[in-house]
Amino acid sequence: MALIFATSNRHKFEEVSEIALKHGVELEHSDTPYIEIQADELEQVVRPSVQQACALLRQPCFAEDAGLFVRALRGFPGPYSNFVFRTLGNEGLLKLMSGEKDRRAEFRSAVGYCETGEKPEVFIGKVEGTIALETRGTRGFGFDPIFVASEGDGRTFAEMSMNEKNRFSHRARAIEAFFKWYKQREKVRG
Repeated sequence: MALIFATSNRHKFEEVSEIALKHGVELEHSDTPYIEIQADELEQVVRPSVQQACALLRQPCFAEDAGLFVRALRGFPGPYSNFVFRTLGNEGLLKLMSGEKDRRAEFRSAVGYCETGEKPEVFIGKVEGTIALETRGTRGFGFDPIFVASEGDGRTFAEMSMNEKNRFSHRARAIEAFFKWYKQREKVRG
């Protein structure tokens, strides 16, 4: 039986599907319209989201929420990244960073998994980096064109292939942790 990923974001589904193949996990995409609350922590956003998606689907599923946390902006946009991206975009965030010397930032991801009648399990992934001085690259989505991972080679996420990004991205780390837990759990269940 396929594991359901509840997301309206096709880019996220494609990234996660590539990781799922590596783990031998079959994924199914569901564009279930759950309500995403606004909260100060990603975990606080993903828990009720995945619970609602599970209740609507009436079967186990997982959801993911991510955010870009910029140190000079006191963690902004953080869990509000989707709204900020839709409102200001990459150019708007770069404008907020204009003249800022401290360009450190962190991408974070929270993956929530829920089964009917159970409390959600949450898995976290993080990657540190910096905000570029300009947008670079055409791959990826969201803030990828302005984020340069510290573990990378100086390119933004948008300048990397999906496979390259999935080696150390925040989402990949959270998904890897979730898939390892999930497969172990399924093995125990027999």
